[in-house]
Amino acid sequence: MSAPTGSRLVIYAALAGNLAIAIAKFIAAGISGSSAMLSEGVHSLVDTLNELLLLYGLRRAGKAPDSLHPFGYGRELYFWSFIVALLVFAAGAGVSAYEGFQHIRRPEPATNHALSYSVLGISILFEGASWWVALREFRRTKGRLGYFEAFRRSKDPSTFTVLLEDSAALLGLGFALIGLVAAQLLDMPVLDGVASLCIAGVLAATAFLLARETKGLLVGEPAHPAVAVRLMAVAETDPDLRRANGVTTMQMGPEQVVAMLSAEFEDDRRTPQIEACITRIETAVKREYPELVALFIKPQTPEVYAARRAALAAPPAPE
Repeated sequence: MSAPTGSRLVIYAALAGNLAIAIAKFIAAGISGSSAMLSEGVHSLVDTLNELLLLYGLRRAGKAPDSLHPFGYGRELYFWSFIVALLVFAAGAGVSAYEGFQHIRRPEPATNHALSYSVLGISILFEGASWWVALREFRRTKGRLGYFEAFRRSKDPSTFTVLLEDSAALLGLGFALIGLVAAQLLDMPVLDGVASLCIAGVLAATAFLLARETKGLLVGEPAHPAVAVRLMAVAETDPDLRRANGVTTMQMGPEQVVAMLSAEFEDDRRTPQIEACITRIETAVKREYPELVALFIKPQTPEVYAARRAALAAPPAPE
């Protein structure tokens, strides 16, 4: 199953911008000696690598199901998104924090401020354009949900990862600009190192949010509630079912959902009729939710289903 075109467009836009910005920042850092500019160069280099990993994850997630992965490779994208979060923290925040502490311990005034300001201005334009593309795509997919709720409920990490990265990049550029200006005007080069620590804090917070959300997707989350609601609505009107007890769904990838329906069949229904019933329900739901890749119907009485749901809702036993 191919990845959404919008997700790839967002990543390509971010990749092109971050690669150009990283080169410019490293050149400016080498000439000016600015700690904040070096941290920003590392930040953009990490973001460039992250976009490459997300594209690789999208390509892997689009592989067709096979004998080793009968439900497809959708969760590969979740895995690589989690690796991206770790890279943002380890490589981005870690290096920026180290550089900031070193510059605070041994502050040296930056030079060629005009070059640094020019690079920061161009970087803000590139990052702003990439951020706008990511925001526009996120708005298109979030519907009526609020931004934070849409972020928490999104099943496609590629879009919200780039949006968070670009937001962090714009904040980092703001801190770098403020640090350079303050260090120059106040003749306090230590503020350049403080700006690096602020950039590290932004990256650490971004990495935490990304890791928390992608961990949930990687471990396993239910699909959007609308899928379960539609499944129940279709099942309750099928003539071969006496009662539909409930639905359990699992998100296997951005566009891959597996569902299990607990139901009671009419007593006189035979195997061919049951198979036809399952096919009818699955076909009807797939017309609205093509991401449904498999539907299993488990015959259960309401009492058995209720006991199972209660067991799942119980708090885990202490280790």
